[in-house]
Amino acid sequence: MTTPTVQKPALKLSTAGLTKPGVVVLQTLFISFFSLIELVFRHGVGILTGLAICFATFGGNRLGRKGTAYVAVVTPPLAFAGFIAIAIVAIDGLHPSRVGLDFIASLAGTAPYLIVSALYGWYVFFDATKKKR
Repeated sequence: MTTPTVQKPALKLSTAGLTKPGVVVLQTLFISFFSLIELVFRHGVGILTGLAICFATFGGNRLGRKGTAYVAVVTPPLAFAGFIAIAIVAIDGLHPSRVGLDFIASLAGTAPYLIVSALYGWYVFFDATKKKR
């Protein structure tokens, strides 16, 4: 004789998509990974990191839940700047002039990508805010 198996109810999520902390973690890891690859192989950042910043902004807006647009816009530049600051200190040591020069050069190398992704992200954010009203 067999006993009937009890089915567990399916886990119901309120909505699909990443929460605000999920968007931050995803974007930070994505940008850090590609920046690290480029720092190791090219000894500087450039197009690969720039495209990672653009894709992180786009992905944060597409994969995030409703209301995560602000976080998806603000996180990529902060994540990039934070990772680059830590990586440059780890690579160059505590030489203030060298660290400062490399940090500014890294920001300048990705500036076009930061600007384009910020324009897209803020457009999405303000468009969502406008549609709410």
